Amino acid sequence: MAPRKNKRSEASKAIAQAIIDQYKPTSAEEMQDALKDIFGPMFEAMLQGEMDSHLGYESNDRGYKDTNNRRNGYTHKTLKTTMGDVEIDAPRDRDGSFDPQLIPKRTKDVSGIEDKVLSMYAKGMSQRDIADTIEDIYGFEISHETISNITDQVIETANEWQNRPLKKFYSFIFVDCLYVNIRKEMETKNCAVYVVLGYDVNGIKDILGIWIGESEGKHYWMQIFDEIKARGVEDILFISMDGVSGLEEGAKSIFKDVVVQRCIVHLIRNSIKYIPSKDYKAYTAQLKKVYGASSLKAAEAEFERFKQAWSKYPGAIDVWIRNWSNVEQLFNYGSAVRKVMYTTNAIESINSSFRKVTKKGSFPSEDAVMKALYLRITELYKKWNGRPVANWALVRNQLSMDDKLQTRILKYENY
Repeated sequence: MAPRKNKRSEASKAIAQAIIDQYKPTSAEEMQDALKDIFGPMFEAMLQGEMDSHLGYESNDRGYKDTNNRRNGYTHKTLKTTMGDVEIDAPRDRDGSFDPQLIPKRTKDVSGIEDKVLSMYAKGMSQRDIADTIEDIYGFEISHETISNITDQVIETANEWQNRPLKKFYSFIFVDCLYVNIRKEMETKNCAVYVVLGYDVNGIKDILGIWIGESEGKHYWMQIFDEIKARGVEDILFISMDGVSGLEEGAKSIFKDVVVQRCIVHLIRNSIKYIPSKDYKAYTAQLKKVYGASSLKAAEAEFERFKQAWSKYPGAIDVWIRNWSNVEQLFNYGSAVRKVMYTTNAIESINSSFRKVTKKGSFPSEDAVMKALYLRITELYKKWNGRPVANWALVRNQLSMDDKLQTRILKYENY
């Protein structure tokens, strides 16, 4: 095997050598002290660069200036960094309009540079993009290794999140898979990432976990449901899923009272395989009259008309005949409840968000996948901000109209 090449830039090597020559560290602790000592001058130089940009001229420039604003001394600050407290002198301007981006006014904690890196990583930016952005904004280089080290810090947090206790009760659970490429044993494998989204009794969304397996299958889903139960879940009203064979029976063996709903959108996709593309629009429009009917009786009447109208495509009709029970059970509940349970769009939207970070290519390990997706989840939590899903009050009222469901809900109302 050829020896591994050192990919560090010549600039970073020169800086490192200069630090070693100047401080002559003999231990890791002394090296950290040396790095801490250069943080102050580095921050000051970056702030001076921002001031130059703000005023439109460099320090000591004695030429004509387009502004009457001038530099006005310094403000002494003690900054909290990942290396400890660092003393700096931050430049000021006369009219007080200078608003530095690196260290905003009244900010004393700059360890947040790591948070910025994590946020960019969570938004799907590659390590190269993050390094370029840091250099563009702040004017200094940050190596790919440094970025990796920063983001690696979340692995332990992600594992704690993955194994955290869950609530005892969820009104709705949505399950789905996406696939990512992971390099394993000198080859790249397409692995399944299992995702579970839950709505609690108050309609608050939470991702219960993500699991990585070789491929999607009933047995792995069974292990996941077992784990969810072990983490504290006692009861679930509805599970919405696509068509994994045997999953319904498996889910009910663990949560005996759960209603398992096949995703109507997936059934539509399965059935239009038998429909010419020129007829898609008319086919789906008439089909919507079936599952979107106001009552079961109306749905049954529309289904008869649907079967007659599309009888020349028996393959498409058969999909709905075999799965009619999944349409029929929708009408046991109010329209607002049906709208939530009939599709897995809620979790497919999350998976679409995940693909923004998985599309970068293959991952070196499962930990790398977990790291990227967990950071993305933290961004989703910020977006959801603990708010219930739309029209939850109406959903909750319609659920309460079923005495059996209401009894189960009230048991966990405070959870």
